[in-house]
Amino acid sequence: MGVGVSNWVLAKAVSLRGQLGVVSGTCIDSILVRRLQDGDIGGHVRRAMAQFPIPHVADAVLQKFFVAGGRPPRTPYKALPMYRQSVSLARQQVTMLAAFVEVWLAREGHSRPVGMNLLTKVQMPNLPTLYGAMLAGVGYVLMGAGIPREIPGVLDNLANHEVVAIKFDVEGLPAGETEYLRFDPREHWEPSEPLYRPRFLAIISANSLAMTLARKATGRVDGFVVEGPTAGGHNAPPRGELRLNDRGEPIYGERDVVDLDKMKELGLPFWIAGGAGSPERLEAACAAGASGIQVGTLFAYCEESGMTAAIKEMVRQGVMSGQVHVMTDPRASPTGYPFKVVEIDGFNSRAEGRKRCCDLGYLRTAYREENGRLGYRCPAEPVDTYVKRGGDVADTDGRKCLCNGLFANIGLGQVREDDVDERPLLTSGDELACLGAFFRARPHYTASDVVDHLLSRRVALQGRHATAVNGHGPDGPGGASNGNGAATAGSARPGAAQVHSRVPA
Repeated sequence: MGVGVSNWVLAKAVSLRGQLGVVSGTCIDSILVRRLQDGDIGGHVRRAMAQFPIPHVADAVLQKFFVAGGRPPRTPYKALPMYRQSVSLARQQVTMLAAFVEVWLAREGHSRPVGMNLLTKVQMPNLPTLYGAMLAGVGYVLMGAGIPREIPGVLDNLANHEVVAIKFDVEGLPAGETEYLRFDPREHWEPSEPLYRPRFLAIISANSLAMTLARKATGRVDGFVVEGPTAGGHNAPPRGELRLNDRGEPIYGERDVVDLDKMKELGLPFWIAGGAGSPERLEAACAAGASGIQVGTLFAYCEESGMTAAIKEMVRQGVMSGQVHVMTDPRASPTGYPFKVVEIDGFNSRAEGRKRCCDLGYLRTAYREENGRLGYRCPAEPVDTYVKRGGDVADTDGRKCLCNGLFANIGLGQVREDDVDERPLLTSGDELACLGAFFRARPHYTASDVVDHLLSRRVALQGRHATAVNGHGPDGPGGASNGNGAATAGSARPGAAQVHSRVPA
């Protein structure tokens, strides 16, 4: 998710350096309303809201959630209703507005493209989120954590303001029965002009998935991000029988390595992610035929990221003293995917000690109840509640509330009645533990410093796609192409190296 870490400030800074800045769209609606309840410091959110094209939506959200000067101390955030298969138009509008605001701010004042990352697994908010981002002119959509086969066709239809639907994953459905998530832009307004259809980049961890998406997606796939198991956030599970090392982490093998020669045969640009954040790895990626790299961990701790300054400093000091480790936890995420957890004192790196509560609900799973209706449950919610809803008690073991922990990372953690507030739950790539020298040389650094570092051994890529940090493929609305088929976010330098920043989730 990278919830709020890869924010509009970071994405804009990277795009202004000629790379592709990518904002996180996961949980963006709750981020919006919490920023408003904290007084909208700087007025940026309200400035963007004023540009939202659907009438009356911004005023309604301001009236309900904006608190001038911010909430009084120890006042809990007012929450949005949790997503379900069908929600009110007002609930959809908050989501559209939030996505619009984040992309609009990232694009404000320049014409270079900006991307948005979403998790396929977090299905319920994705359709209105995509539409809101497209209303703001998003140039790229990146999606992994699942098989986003239907999303290219969704983008095609949303560009024409048409009704869209995707299959809804529901446990316990009878054979042959299918549920859908639907979204109709014209229920909200009567648009006139078509929207720009953003480029779509699928995040994959296997050649078979890349081939399936290239050939069987519902619309055009423009490229791939090839993500290895050293990347932060969610990882694909190992192929074959699950085996754990002495630390309890999944063991990955040769079957989990993507064949880059086969990727080249698909004829689409691809970027390397997972431990790729160094000049040497950028050079190696380009030599292997990649169009560049995707970088998250280095950007997560720069000045512009949404992570709180105190957490950034704590982690940097811990890395330099050798006291920080990254654990690939096979049980942490309610999704069932392995999840990278930064182990550091005072954080929610272990599930014990936190009173279970599910009040954001983005990772809830839908299931068919005995009465035929759909219910929703999360293995990180109170165990008794999960079991009463038909869940297996074994599924709750070791689960962490990612939603609330990730909000605490960006200073938007919920206030609890027992005065034990939500603790941060950090995720980073395996390379975090190796960044001591980088941090010592740069006690405080910016996104621009990261780009300079990554491009310090710039490779001449004659006749190839450009490479990208915090950026991907072809140009988006108003962006420039370098003529080699990869977006340089406004920089038309043939053969330039390009990086995109997507903080892990």
